[in-house]
Amino acid sequence: MATSDQEPDRERNHKRDPDQESGHGRVRVLIVDDSALMRRLLSDLLTSTPEIEIAGFARNGREAVLQAVRLKPDVITLDVEMPEVSGLDALPTLLAVQEAPVIMVSALTQEGAGVTLQALELGAIDFLPKPERNQLAEMRANRDLLVAKVLGAVQSRSRRSPRPSSRPSATNATPSPQTSGSSRAVRAPSCPRVQPPGSAIPRSLLASAQNTLCIVIGISTGGPQALSQVFPLLTPPLPPILVAQHMPAQFTDVFAQRLDRYSTLTVKQAEEGTPVLPSHVLIAPGGRHMALVGHPPRVRIALSDELPVSGHRPSIDVLFRSAATVYQSAVLGLIMTGMGRDGVEGCKAILAAGGLVLGQDEATSAVYGMNKAAMLEGAVKAQFPLEELPDILQNIAAMRSDLEASRPPDQPAESAD
Repeated sequence: MATSDQEPDRERNHKRDPDQESGHGRVRVLIVDDSALMRRLLSDLLTSTPEIEIAGFARNGREAVLQAVRLKPDVITLDVEMPEVSGLDALPTLLAVQEAPVIMVSALTQEGAGVTLQALELGAIDFLPKPERNQLAEMRANRDLLVAKVLGAVQSRSRRSPRPSSRPSATNATPSPQTSGSSRAVRAPSCPRVQPPGSAIPRSLLASAQNTLCIVIGISTGGPQALSQVFPLLTPPLPPILVAQHMPAQFTDVFAQRLDRYSTLTVKQAEEGTPVLPSHVLIAPGGRHMALVGHPPRVRIALSDELPVSGHRPSIDVLFRSAATVYQSAVLGLIMTGMGRDGVEGCKAILAAGGLVLGQDEATSAVYGMNKAAMLEGAVKAQFPLEELPDILQNIAAMRSDLEASRPPDQPAESAD
């Protein structure tokens, strides 16, 4: 949204001495948008709660960097499309000069989705759909969501990119060489992994998951960045992986395509009736619940438009509960970074069925929320740092392969209990 609106007097009045006390420990927000209308709308919505105050405004990426250094805000909302310096271009500098978490404000279009996902992979903590002018009333109706995102961002533990890995992520992987007619990265077959020294998950616990036939992942805030680091490092064979990521409908297909581009696994957005297959990753479509139906090995996807569960659609609880019903003790649940408590009941269902649930640890979570709630309620057996997740999954797959290889030829392969 490129406009040259002049800064209203009310915005000048918001500008303040950064050394001045905030008064009551309120969250101070820097709003960056080239539209005076959008700056005013965001300001009105955020200041409707006493927990938030506006630290200042900026009209483009260049001003944003100067204001961030001067005002030292707690949170920054950053428009994607702006004149002079765009939000995406300014993001790396903002993260380098100021540790305030950044929430992107992006159009709900396919192009907007791609840019927003790139920003999330670069270190933005979350995003907010940007309404058209005729949808401003709808944004006002979502005031609680905006406030929750800002307050949740303040609690974020990882305000910049997670700890660097020696292996590529989806943001910097180079797809080479290519398969004929495909943009998928090709990697050499992996050798069985050896559990790294000091691993957070005891080998005995991993061994209890050697019969795993399905992996389900529940993730929210910080998810695109986390999964873009994990999936490029996974290699077949692996059990099928199902992902419930809290994300709007316009974003999930683009998200799946980005992950697929840099993974040797097949990654796609799930559709009604899609078969659940080994070494395939299915992403729940935004705005729809994803569940599993059938019996191993003939399991397929069932989508529904039922009311949100645990405040979300897709809901992690819906996916996890269905996985526990279909795969019983042969399911591995991973509850990862994100706000709220969606997934807690699903984790309990997996444990009750005899499966295993692991949670991402606090240190590597963008927001230690869902995984914290599951841990506190006894629904997680152990926690892992993000950088260990690829090895954890490959080790479990390798142990299952060894189990299959050691089984006598006349003994049938195990299925879910």
